[in-house]
Amino acid sequence: MSPAEILARLNEQDVKFLRLQFTDILGTTKNVEVPHWQFEKALQGDVTFDGSAVEGFTRVEESDMLLRPDLSTFAIYPPFSPRTDSGGQEARGRVARLICDVTLPDGTAFEGDPRQVLIRQVERARALGFEMFVGTEPEFFLFERDEHGRGTTLTHDKAGYFDLAPIDKGERIRREIVEKLMQMGFEIEAAHHEVAPGQHEIDFRYAPALETADRIATFKFVVKRVALEHGLLASFLPKPIAGVSGSGMHCHLSLFRDGVNAFADPEGEYGLSAVALHFIAGLLEHAEGMTAITNPLVNSYKRLVPGFEAPVNVAWSTSNRSALVRVPAKRGTSTRAELRMPDPSCNPYLALAVMLAAGLDGVEQRLEPPPAIARNIFKMTVRDKRHHRVRELPTDLREAVGDLEKDAVIASALGEHVMEHFVRAKRAEWRAYSDTIHAWELDRYLDLV
Repeated sequence: MSPAEILARLNEQDVKFLRLQFTDILGTTKNVEVPHWQFEKALQGDVTFDGSAVEGFTRVEESDMLLRPDLSTFAIYPPFSPRTDSGGQEARGRVARLICDVTLPDGTAFEGDPRQVLIRQVERARALGFEMFVGTEPEFFLFERDEHGRGTTLTHDKAGYFDLAPIDKGERIRREIVEKLMQMGFEIEAAHHEVAPGQHEIDFRYAPALETADRIATFKFVVKRVALEHGLLASFLPKPIAGVSGSGMHCHLSLFRDGVNAFADPEGEYGLSAVALHFIAGLLEHAEGMTAITNPLVNSYKRLVPGFEAPVNVAWSTSNRSALVRVPAKRGTSTRAELRMPDPSCNPYLALAVMLAAGLDGVEQRLEPPPAIARNIFKMTVRDKRHHRVRELPTDLREAVGDLEKDAVIASALGEHVMEHFVRAKRAEWRAYSDTIHAWELDRYLDLV
């Protein structure tokens, strides 16, 4: 749509506010909201903001930055319940949004903008003749709030995998989330209760990498907003409850060339092309280096433990879910590699950027993956794992950040600015966690020693 067409839509739909949305380095969605008399200025990319106030962006002495809207991302939010809006949304006017790229005052792209990091990798793939498509399976929990409105870890149901109402009390909320997403242009493929009580999954159709990253950011906002309307907390924390499955965000990756799936080859081993095998080899080669980006929280590593179907081993398979990379059974246009370690707390732009960078490195270097493993890796002995060249993912955030710093391919994909600020933030996060006295320590040791 052109700026004139967007202005016409805004007027037709009586939109009063326009959110200019962007994402900081840690993956937090930000926005500058402008009233209707500023719409033309916003569409021209002339809205400034203080970059020094955003995590990992820039210094105080060089703080002015511009928001350049990507007009293809224009969407009008569906009406939300007046329970969370003073006077109701209808009373204050409808709200639309545009996802923006962050630029410097002279209009050049800002190196520290996570969306630009992904765009650089998308352009790198295009130069090689490829486009990466991604389908995601984001999971989340719905928790009750206490009498003060604060979130708890009390789930609102006791249902399990694929259960129905009345056991699954989240059915109505999931359906409402799906309806609002569809009103915003999402094509939803499935929605269901997940393994743990209070845990849910909504899958949307695969799309080009940049579009998928934009959708993930919007998806998380809509899920949290609908949950709030129902007096609940929606959390994308990877492992909020001990002893049950954590929340992942499996990513189904494929490269297309001239509209044809470049991973498919009926004559190839497992029905996979050489491009697919090289791409998978790249994912495995850089798995440890990617993990700090795809699993960026201290809590992320409470999910990456044996026993809950979350991968801990760097291997690939065409048949079982204990491997880091799984190739689902469908072939032809649906041929893809499922990367299973990412979780929904990641910055979607950085996460998809490093996946694409790792896979393309495998393609460019013609890397060959080790043999696929059909056995349950969780039950393999240490000797078996060594024989099959199975490595392990980092076991905590500190180790993961160290592996990131050692991986030149992933560091180069992120760029110097993002690397510096991301590593600094995660080192500080680990130090804060390490310095904290946790309840487990007191329960375990206080009376004992």
